[in-house]
Amino acid sequence: MPAVLHLKPEEIDTNEKRRKYTVSVIGCEEKGVLYAIAFAEAGFKVICTDADQTLVKRLAKGRIIFSDREIKTKLKILLRKGQISVTSELKSAVSHSDIIVMTLTAKIDDKKNSDYSTVESGCKQVGTALNHGALFIYGGIAGLGFTDGVIKETLENTSGLKVGEDFGLVYNPVRVFDGQISASIADQKLKVAAMDETSLDSAVNVLGVITRKGVKQISDVRVAEAALLFTIVKQDANLALANELAVFCENAGIDYFETLKLVNMHETSFSPTMEAEEGNRNGVYLLFESADSLNAKLRLSTLARKINEDTVRHAINLTKDALRSCGKTLRRARVAVLGTEKPETVTTTFVKMLEKRGAKVSLYDPLLSKTNPSNVARVFKRSLKEAVEGTDCIVMLTEQDRFKRLNLKKLRALMKMPAAIVDLTGAIEHEKVEQNGFKYRGLGRGVEKK
Repeated sequence: MPAVLHLKPEEIDTNEKRRKYTVSVIGCEEKGVLYAIAFAEAGFKVICTDADQTLVKRLAKGRIIFSDREIKTKLKILLRKGQISVTSELKSAVSHSDIIVMTLTAKIDDKKNSDYSTVESGCKQVGTALNHGALFIYGGIAGLGFTDGVIKETLENTSGLKVGEDFGLVYNPVRVFDGQISASIADQKLKVAAMDETSLDSAVNVLGVITRKGVKQISDVRVAEAALLFTIVKQDANLALANELAVFCENAGIDYFETLKLVNMHETSFSPTMEAEEGNRNGVYLLFESADSLNAKLRLSTLARKINEDTVRHAINLTKDALRSCGKTLRRARVAVLGTEKPETVTTTFVKMLEKRGAKVSLYDPLLSKTNPSNVARVFKRSLKEAVEGTDCIVMLTEQDRFKRLNLKKLRALMKMPAAIVDLTGAIEHEKVEQNGFKYRGLGRGVEKK
């Protein structure tokens, strides 16, 4: 069996031929799962590996923390067939693999500084088990120069091998946008960048069989890194504009979402929301860090990030106002938060801010109702009824199908009336909420305040 680094297209042009090759996916959150499914559906044997034992156990049972049913179904089928396996033993997985895909990305600490320690540690472990002729694909979000710098040096130093001669190294900037997790890798035109032609050719051959849209080759890795960061910052700027205009509409007493329909801006990027999820936030700060090192000022991008982070405080104020309209205060109020209890999400921040202001919070997420949550576990409830019973206010943080179909009459019977509903997703018709006796507040909803 030829080494992946020197593969010819005809050597992996059928599923049967691809079954001879094994792919390790390091980092099994959303993007990692999408990579695993794409490679497995193309015929490769896939090993998912992650340091998070809870995630590994959950993934092995086909449980994932995002709601797309098609992805869940595919994952369970591929696990059952043995085309995807799951382990926490990274070195063992890499030692049995021809292709390694890493999706780990730097964390951003409380001081807004990058922390690449998890990525670097992962690369060191890969290097100690890396096979001659293997292909390493980095699919995380990288600061400018990170792939050709830290990743290359770490892999070469720990393996004793050389990029382009003994193994391949490429950057594959895949971005899965919030709310579009169902967009599979097979439906995207993939971009791949490498310093040397051998690595680039190998990656084009490999990635070309997992996508129906083709592969674009990029000869400058830094250009590919910048392109993904620019994409993330553009989305962040769009979100800031949406959030700013949404607050304007609240103050003006008009409906942001109805206004959008008249100005042809009603796509996902202009939907206001409290804050971008971790991937977006981290990508923005990685660009800021690169800009600082180059003495380049990114004034607009910096302002956009501040606006988006301040939207969490605005959501707190909406909640206070909603309770005030019921003759209640946030202090000592019982608030049910319907949202995602994923680590490092804005949900966690919002819950902590409510608690700091004296509210008693309960949190419900139907995607995690059968799992053991680790973050803010003290407020997590196993059912919607348990979360809302006896509460003064419901805050909808994330748009999920079940939340769109809430039975308002049943909620009224469970809650401590008068009660309020705060909709930060734009998913509920405020007229229906008010007709059922609730006070309503919503992000971008300039309803009459009663």
